[in-house]
Amino acid sequence: MAMSDANGSRWRAQPDWRRLWPLAIGTLLLLLGVLCAWQTWLIADEGDAAVRVQRARDEVVQRLAQTVAAQRATVAKAVTTLDPAMLRGDHAQLVAALRARLPQAQQLDVYSGSLDEVLHANFREFGYAKAAQLMAAQTDDGLPPVQSVTHGVGDRRLSLVLPLGSPQQAQAWLWVELPFAPVQQAFDAVSPAGGRLDLRQGDASADMRILSHGSAGAEAEPVARTVPGSVFSVAAASPAAFIVLPRSWPLAALLALAGIGAGLYLLGWRLRRREVPLVEPDIDIEEFKLSQEAARKSAPPQPVLAKLASAPASAATPASAPAPKVASNVAVDPTIFRAYDIRGVVGKSLNADVARLLGQSIGTLMREQALTEIVVGRDGRLSGPELAGALADGLREAGIDVIDLGAVPTPVVYFATYHFNTGCGVAVTGSHNPPDYNGFKIVIGGQTLSEGSIQDLYRRIAADALERGGEGGLRQIDVLPDYLERIVSDVQAERRLKVVVDCGNGIPGALAPQVLSGIGCEVVPLYCEVDGTFPNHHPDPSDPHNLEDLILAVRQTGADLGVAFDGDGDRLGVVTKAGEIIFPDRLLMLFARDVLARQPGATIIYDVKCTGHLKGQILEAGGSPLMWRTGHSLIKGKMRETGAELAGEMSGHFFFKERWYGFDDGIYAGARLLEILAGDLEERTPEEIFATLPKGVSTPELKIELAEGEHYRFMERFRAKVNFGDATLITIDGVRADWPDGWGLVRASNTTPVLVLRFDADNPTALQRIQQAFREQLLAVDPALKLPF
Repeated sequence: MAMSDANGSRWRAQPDWRRLWPLAIGTLLLLLGVLCAWQTWLIADEGDAAVRVQRARDEVVQRLAQTVAAQRATVAKAVTTLDPAMLRGDHAQLVAALRARLPQAQQLDVYSGSLDEVLHANFREFGYAKAAQLMAAQTDDGLPPVQSVTHGVGDRRLSLVLPLGSPQQAQAWLWVELPFAPVQQAFDAVSPAGGRLDLRQGDASADMRILSHGSAGAEAEPVARTVPGSVFSVAAASPAAFIVLPRSWPLAALLALAGIGAGLYLLGWRLRRREVPLVEPDIDIEEFKLSQEAARKSAPPQPVLAKLASAPASAATPASAPAPKVASNVAVDPTIFRAYDIRGVVGKSLNADVARLLGQSIGTLMREQALTEIVVGRDGRLSGPELAGALADGLREAGIDVIDLGAVPTPVVYFATYHFNTGCGVAVTGSHNPPDYNGFKIVIGGQTLSEGSIQDLYRRIAADALERGGEGGLRQIDVLPDYLERIVSDVQAERRLKVVVDCGNGIPGALAPQVLSGIGCEVVPLYCEVDGTFPNHHPDPSDPHNLEDLILAVRQTGADLGVAFDGDGDRLGVVTKAGEIIFPDRLLMLFARDVLARQPGATIIYDVKCTGHLKGQILEAGGSPLMWRTGHSLIKGKMRETGAELAGEMSGHFFFKERWYGFDDGIYAGARLLEILAGDLEERTPEEIFATLPKGVSTPELKIELAEGEHYRFMERFRAKVNFGDATLITIDGVRADWPDGWGLVRASNTTPVLVLRFDADNPTALQRIQQAFREQLLAVDPALKLPF
């Protein structure tokens, strides 16, 4: 408060803080009491909120059941009006008659009672989901459940199968695809009551979410309600209340009363006190004026004061200040933005400035999607701390809150996106590349970025279309105990197997031995000390040379098995006591048998490098095989599209959706493998179990090193000129030529500048013939190639 003397001079009076503390504390207690009162209401309403969402879920289930029954009844009515003699006649006439009775049907087909034409169909053209639904109808007890199928983006249809003739011995099977709109209308007609409702194809453990209605931040319940007459289920997600007090409304109410009561008492006591002068009454005005004049004479010049007043606050604030801005003239090499991740050589194409710009670009994309928090982890490479720190700075500059996981395997980063419900994460990793490489694997909104999405990050940087001036937060959290607990609480080895674990000095060494020991195995660690220089061997289990030490260790220790992981822990390699390398495509056969025993008819995805025996094994186990392009992000995208329960790549990536989250996780795959081997009912040895998996004569992945970018240009020329005669060509990823007795493949790697080749045949003679055919075609494009076969 300003006071004046008789001459009109003014000075600033000093408050007496001893008399102001009751006002400050009273106000604080009153605010805390109001906060506790709000918490009391949230705690009391939490149970009712969950009940309201569950009621909405039950209403949706009832409406959907009525809709499904009505659609089935419409089709059944059309069938009953047919002349029974038509069932034994020409199928084309039968289809025409049904189309006249069902004009709303978008597709209508009739198949024989034995479904022979389905069993021998080309499933890639026929449709895996359609084949699986038809084949499952033969064994269904009662009417086959209604499902849904897709025909491209945005074209979802309701699919149902009906037996024609006697249900016990169908003369034919009717396949009908109807509009999905009635189902969506029934689903959208019910309010989620402040929570969220999810319509899934499968139960709550499946991630094939068809429709969603309500709050994205709601907490989903573990059990979904099945829609009668269908494979659909509806999951309820209760609204996530911001509750910081213990969930006891009497305690919260008591704290609210105490805070409000004490606050009102102190404020009232303060108001009842007599007002005290703000300035001591015996102050000498003349003495004060003289002291002020002396202070002015001794003060520094005005320019200095102005300079001090304009100094930025951050100069005197701790490290919690906003993330620093970056220069806009940083050169970024576009070649590091690859098909399914970002990867480059540290000090050449990748440095802290590039990582910081990438963080801003990712943060800008997140802001556009209303996403606010991301997890960041790094592998054990020496460049990891600097790149991860710069990435976090860029994310915070874009206004994104960062959860720093520290040094963890890449699968732990994926796990944390679910565990912390961020849906977003970046793993700073060079994977299995040499020590001077590093890179970034990125998940945004639950989807791993690939191809066009990764190029979009570069376009934002190149156009300088980046968010700036944000003040994102930063937290360090150790999530490894939660990851370990999640696995060992679900996966267990029924008998104790001795296993050698080779981590190649990669980051899995900090965790994989504890996981496998936790599920009940005896673990012998090999190269499990994390060292970013990889002093013992390269952490790439797809190269047989890198498994030599593991094979030797298994023999010397008498272990039952040996497992190896790559540099960031998302790939798995396996060797037996006899020194045999069990290639990942054969491991996928074993995993498929296990998963399909609980999920019959499920889609199993494998990449173009896998053996031709895999398709038959999946069909024999009751699944739907699907070949797809190589690349962890591409495989995960296809899993979301198809609702697949399992996928695998020849490189050693395995993706479990059944009982897990659907991301590639070498450590978890190792645990599932040991669970299968240890739980064998006949107590066979691992070698005896692996012997049941068919194999031909095959090569490992063969690589031809080329200059950066040259491998892509070579594949363009090769694809244009190649001629393999009567072979069936598959070009979804490189060029794969299939003959009745084997196949060969050449494709461009998306992680390093190499051509990747693999050959597989029924016998050595066929293998040599196929290799010779590829040798001729490769050299015809570039005679200077140094072929490894």
